[in-house]
Amino acid sequence: MKLFPMVLFVAAWAAPAVAQVATGIDVLEQQNFAPLQAIAARHGGHLRLAVLTNPVGIDAHERRTIDVLRQDAAAAVPGLTVVTLFSAEHGINAASVQSNIDNDTDPGSGLPIISLYGPTEAKRHPSAQQLAGLDAVVIDLQDVGVRYWTFQALMQYFLEASATNHIDVVILDRPNPVNGVAVQGPLSTRGGEDYVNPYAEPMRPGMTMGELAGFFNGERHLGAQLTVIKMSGWHRSYWYDETGLLWVNPSPNIRSLTQAIIYLGTGLLEGTNINVKGPVEPPFARFCAPWITATQLSAYLNARSIPGVSFMPVFYTPSGDERYPYRGERCEGVEVMLNDRNALDAPELGIEAVAALWKLYPTQFQIDRVDRLLLNKSVLDQIKAGTDPRVIAAGWQKDLSAYKTRRQLYLLYK
Repeated sequence: MKLFPMVLFVAAWAAPAVAQVATGIDVLEQQNFAPLQAIAARHGGHLRLAVLTNPVGIDAHERRTIDVLRQDAAAAVPGLTVVTLFSAEHGINAASVQSNIDNDTDPGSGLPIISLYGPTEAKRHPSAQQLAGLDAVVIDLQDVGVRYWTFQALMQYFLEASATNHIDVVILDRPNPVNGVAVQGPLSTRGGEDYVNPYAEPMRPGMTMGELAGFFNGERHLGAQLTVIKMSGWHRSYWYDETGLLWVNPSPNIRSLTQAIIYLGTGLLEGTNINVKGPVEPPFARFCAPWITATQLSAYLNARSIPGVSFMPVFYTPSGDERYPYRGERCEGVEVMLNDRNALDAPELGIEAVAALWKLYPTQFQIDRVDRLLLNKSVLDQIKAGTDPRVIAAGWQKDLSAYKTRRQLYLLYK
């Protein structure tokens, strides 16, 4: 049964060569669920599963991972039962923008849904009580290739709970939509791990969810019982529109591959006093405020000659509710025009945008709020001091190189 709405993405590029990638759930079906049979054998011949997923969790036939597991896998693996579902930020339907999502019931299966998104750290971690009676948790979520995407942290929380609660963690891998080659941006400061900073990694870590799971498990010595169901047919150089896979919005505010690419940089402005998203406006591809002069900001950013992008002055009135700054006010700003995605260093774009706003509007722009997602005070201090963003970027290359060396140990694909 297919209950989730599908959203197709029409590429703005000359049509790339398209492969047909098999995601983790497809490969699991092709293997007749043999990895789950092996896990069941370790648990005395039974396998009580929970599933953490959202609308992206579908197979090549657009069947929900939830239904594939509770029907096909249950038929193939004696003792397998799906007993509960977990949901991440934006909920089981990836449609909510609320800061606190309640538990619910899945109408397609009747299974209970435990929400792991709320205002407190406790609400965001699976508890021992929630994991009691489970043998394994299957995770089928879509990363978008940036460190502050909260699905990474939630996956790590399940890895942390694995050994203590005697559960297996199974990752059904999916593509990194912005490719798995580029590794860019400053590393977050070690010791500040939280929901938008699962580990000291760069803004663009260049790994899939399955690779990140191995990285977290190995680098943090978590001791999780981890199984990654690898994709077949995926290569690191692929962008999402080269995979042959259906695009499904992983959140209400990432509605296209272009927006996902730009979000790797402009996402830094989220939570500041800049409007970067709304229910109608293209999220993260535009940013504005009532005190910005659109022609001034666009001219300044275009003069910076940032590879891969240009900037168009725009004015509009943000819609939405109180979560969206300046709703109902006339605002000016820029729209980011993506001209060459292979030339773009998106994290540097984010630093350029922050630096431009600080230089042109220092009395209005609340720059300190950038560190909520940047999480690198040294970089922020350099921006505030007026250091050229290209000089700042040169300064983080040593740490980035060391990260790349460690990352290499956990890569699953060529």
